[in-house]
Amino acid sequence: MKELITNTYKGKKVFITGHTGFKGSWLALWLSHLGADVTGYALKPNTNPSIFNEINLASKIHHIVGDIRDEAGLAEAVKKAQPEFVFHLAAQPLVSVSYDDPKYTFETNTMGLINLFEAVRKVDSVKVFVNVTSDKCYENMEKDYAYIETDKMGGYDPYSCSKGVSELITNSYRNSFFKDTDVALASARAGNVIGGGDWSKDRLVPDCVKALSENKDITIRNPIAVRPWQHVLDPLMGYLFLGAKMAKDNKKFNEGWNFGPKKDSVLNVEQIVSKVIENWGSGKYIVDGSQKFHEAKLLQLNIDKATKELGWTPVFDCNEAVAETVSWYKNFYDKTGSVYDFSINQIKSYMGKMS
Repeated sequence: MKELITNTYKGKKVFITGHTGFKGSWLALWLSHLGADVTGYALKPNTNPSIFNEINLASKIHHIVGDIRDEAGLAEAVKKAQPEFVFHLAAQPLVSVSYDDPKYTFETNTMGLINLFEAVRKVDSVKVFVNVTSDKCYENMEKDYAYIETDKMGGYDPYSCSKGVSELITNSYRNSFFKDTDVALASARAGNVIGGGDWSKDRLVPDCVKALSENKDITIRNPIAVRPWQHVLDPLMGYLFLGAKMAKDNKKFNEGWNFGPKKDSVLNVEQIVSKVIENWGSGKYIVDGSQKFHEAKLLQLNIDKATKELGWTPVFDCNEAVAETVSWYKNFYDKTGSVYDFSINQIKSYMGKMS
């Protein structure tokens, strides 16, 4: 995997939407480290601090501030970049915000994708397109069952629904417009991603770290809610590996793919919080049962397809994922060294463990 990823992206033009977000920043940093010519298109970071600013990513890639709802602006950016690879990560990513502003959520997560597809159709350079959606794209029956790629799309809340719709749009564009072209198009679905540099609201680990850094109690909403927890580098490695495979064969891998964690990393909220506190070295939590919106209590991903057909497997288990995450934040809050250097070293260490 390591050799294929390294050889595929070095010197190649890559276009990333959402590069100012948590996952997008890590992906852009990784690709830049691999020697790719990266162009990012996204809104300004919506948190302060943000990993994008802390690693000074704008100085290391072609940074474009733009809204994916802006069809003309997005099309011009793609035309100017002439990318060979496109990774679509821009989104309104929060369930809670989707209840507050469903219209914006659907406009961003569905029409934004359509705008990007239309922009790609207008250039001849693109060979690989990976649309990053979510494990929440599936119709969640909240049973003890790990969803496979052919399960029904759905979504109770506006965010989850928008990601299910995104998958349907991807399938439609693949069949209607890209099937007989040289563009390979696939979608990627990850679990609950953790890692250094996420300060988004209403996300468990960022909420934990914020409280711990201020010597406050951690407040959790659903202690028994089960999620597929994984370190950010694991699904990103899946996206990169999928893109590399698609570059070698532009027909075989044009499907949806789950990039979730190992089975032993499917834990409830209370277990994850306990691991964060253990790695931090102090802290405690309280349960707030006043939440007013619906949030799924059970969600798991089956990764057999990616393991068997791609040869992809996660590097970290849950304990390692939490340890890497907490160590990043401790470095940040203790100001013990360069955030950029620490992040690059985590990528290098991760790649050293890849097959």
